[in-house]
Amino acid sequence: MGTSVDAAHTEGTESALSVKKPKVVFVLGGPGSGKGTQCANIVEHFGYTHLSAGDLLRAEISSGSENGTMIQNMISEGVIVPPEVTIKLLEKAIMESENDKFLIDGFPRNEENRAMFESVTGIVPEFVLFFDCSEEEMERRLLSRNQGRVDDNIDTIRKRFKVFVESSLFVINYYNSKGRVRKIDAAKPVAEVFEAVKAVFTPVDDKLRCCLGDIQSSGG
Repeated sequence: MGTSVDAAHTEGTESALSVKKPKVVFVLGGPGSGKGTQCANIVEHFGYTHLSAGDLLRAEISSGSENGTMIQNMISEGVIVPPEVTIKLLEKAIMESENDKFLIDGFPRNEENRAMFESVTGIVPEFVLFFDCSEEEMERRLLSRNQGRVDDNIDTIRKRFKVFVESSLFVINYYNSKGRVRKIDAAKPVAEVFEAVKAVFTPVDDKLRCCLGDIQSSGG
């Protein structure tokens, strides 16, 4: 399906992406798993750029561009925005950033998204950071937070859980079969969750240097 994204820009972006070779980490977790909070921590401590697929779509709509109008019309008509539209927005954001490390939050949402992202961009994620949390805990968090979100009611929450389980878990299972899933117990307190996240993002050589430093300082 064609979009209003300029074809010449698209070709240039694909070529430039192959040269840039960005490091990409997919961040997945159910609603209320706390991935937004942890993404902010990762950005602060490890220098990644956080890209939210939903935020990019909303920003494109707000821009008033032809592409944004098309996206708004689709959403208004209850039509799912084609994955190629979201992928082009992600490509554009990656190329416009001076960074080469990216967290992609909330995407891919299903197997079709995953396959198309790899096919179009040529990028395989370094790994998938999966925030694993029980539905009971996520439900408790969503109902207790006071952010004025109209979708934080019990019926809508349970529908969102169902969508996540039926769609995103296929993506998680696929990458798990490739040894590319890093599962985090997201039911723990925020600080403990981030300690587990830090262990994932700290390079092995840094861990070795830290251990050697501890041994030397103890006189071992």
